[in-house]
Amino acid sequence: MFSVIFPGQGSQLVGMGKEFYDKYDFVKKLFKEADEILQSPLSKLILEGPKEELDLTVNTQPAIFLISYSIFNIVKNEFNIDLSKAKYFAGHSLGEYSALCSAGYLNFEDTIKILKIRGDAMQNAVPKGEGGMVAVLGSTVEVIEKIIKDNEKEFHIQIANDNSEGQLVLSGKINDIEKLIEILKSNSIKNIKLPVSAPFHCSLMNKASNVMNSEIMKLNFQQSSIKLISNVTAKEIVDINELKELLIKQIENRVRWRESVINMINNGVNQFIEIGPGKVLSGLVKRINKEVKINAINNESDIKNIQI
Repeated sequence: MFSVIFPGQGSQLVGMGKEFYDKYDFVKKLFKEADEILQSPLSKLILEGPKEELDLTVNTQPAIFLISYSIFNIVKNEFNIDLSKAKYFAGHSLGEYSALCSAGYLNFEDTIKILKIRGDAMQNAVPKGEGGMVAVLGSTVEVIEKIIKDNEKEFHIQIANDNSEGQLVLSGKINDIEKLIEILKSNSIKNIKLPVSAPFHCSLMNKASNVMNSEIMKLNFQQSSIKLISNVTAKEIVDINELKELLIKQIENRVRWRESVINMINNGVNQFIEIGPGKVLSGLVKRINKEVKINAINNESDIKNIQI
């Protein structure tokens, strides 16, 4: 049994998807559609850069979705590989939107529009320079949660991403992040301050949650037979109403990627197919479980190697 997984922010690269864009008219059409819907040259930004602009959250989110959705449709339509037979679809943060569009819960236009809004809302939820994120390596959720609890009077920090064994990302105000880093150093816990413009997946994103609450309620979700795994619960989403609520909660809540992968494996999944730019999720899955089979799709030869 296999699952299809879709990457989130951090997987972007100038020139991503170019091989598919050059070869398939369908992809050119999707890129053109995206530019028209967003009324901005997203396709030029993806294919030519500059990197600084592509890396802005407001551009990164629709860009990664566009590449993921293009690849998904090539696999399905040009290579006749039926990915809908997957036990689950799942995505990391914005990748959850790539998953729900590919699974048929939302159409292409609504998805790319909502991701532009989401990216803008997340980018502007906190004044620039006020919030930050830090990656913590080689520790456990339990150890970090204890450090946070023991120092809750000193600073307010939240685990933003539980990515894999020994890889966590924490969010908070810059001053609080600095205090936490000192404690991590004193405990010989390796950490890397991340070059991000905002503290994602924590309560500082409250303004973005409010924006997404009103926007998501306007969307026309369809029912689908494909099962989605939620970032917020790491479990299967039951119905459309729960899906809406979880997409709103996702903005301020921890991305439970490690738990999601473990739950999928415990429910019979032994193969993961990563659809989108890069191989970030493939690396994380490998750290969680070395036994499962992993395919990351970045070019045609990757697609030819898929066996399901």
